[in-house]
Amino acid sequence: MPELPTVPTAPLSPEAAPAPPFWDRLLRGNFWLAAVVRVILYGVLFGGIASGISRAVRFFLGREHALSPLRGLFVGECIGVAAALGAVLLMALLEKRRPGVYGLPLQGAFGKLFWQGALAGLLEISVLMALIAACGGYSFGGLAVQGLELARWAGFWALLFVVVGLFEEFLFRGYAQYTLGAALGFWPAALLLSALFGAAHLRNPGEGWVGALSILEVGIVLCLTLRRTGNLWFAVGLHASFDFGETFLYSVPNSGFVTAGHLSHAALHGPAWLTGGSVGPEGSLFSFLTMAIMFYAIHLLYPAKEEAVENA
Repeated sequence: MPELPTVPTAPLSPEAAPAPPFWDRLLRGNFWLAAVVRVILYGVLFGGIASGISRAVRFFLGREHALSPLRGLFVGECIGVAAALGAVLLMALLEKRRPGVYGLPLQGAFGKLFWQGALAGLLEISVLMALIAACGGYSFGGLAVQGLELARWAGFWALLFVVVGLFEEFLFRGYAQYTLGAALGFWPAALLLSALFGAAHLRNPGEGWVGALSILEVGIVLCLTLRRTGNLWFAVGLHASFDFGETFLYSVPNSGFVTAGHLSHAALHGPAWLTGGSVGPEGSLFSFLTMAIMFYAIHLLYPAKEEAVENA
């Protein structure tokens, strides 16, 4: 029997291709509803993991081994980092993406960008304190700790604030910024999350609206570092070193917190607009100036790239 000729079939046009399932579009789509749903899911996972770890810590420690306030603060921040990273690993699996694209790639971890950020943070807090001191609002005082005690407190605060930097930067400028930025645009998402970053600090004792507005500005500056460097390592270093300088080196309130373990018996004098009052120097009007200078310096030193490159 003769073989029948085959009739070539035309490939399906893009219009005829089946649409991806709704679930897939919800997990990978860049429309606003998908982004909001994923950020909410990330928040639920974060809360669940943090709660589970906290319960485990309390169980193993037992009620008779209650942590001191500072140790409790350190453990709480470590739990926050673990929960934030654990939740993003799960979201990366669901979204079929590499975890590094959300802002903290392992390549370059605590590398050059981190140390550049750390230097920038120390310079910023030092200039801020110098301006306040020049107007008579700050005095260093005598040393409060010396010798091994000084080294112990310096190490504790350095480690704590690296953990704080990791936690807060990734929570506000990691997964949420990546996801909302893809749907809303980078800067609308950055403004929204920076406003939430400032509002979250209102829970701190002694914090006020001026301090919260200053934190919002800090958030915008940190978002610029993410935009220009491609990841959060510069921001983590800047955040950690600024807090270290404020709390330990210059021994002043940090977002309303006043704790033990300062380098000196420092004191703030004068009106709140100058010193920041109970908020600390970040509530000073000079803080708005120094962060504006920081924004411009980052703009000059880290020029915009034509294309954003995802990091593994």
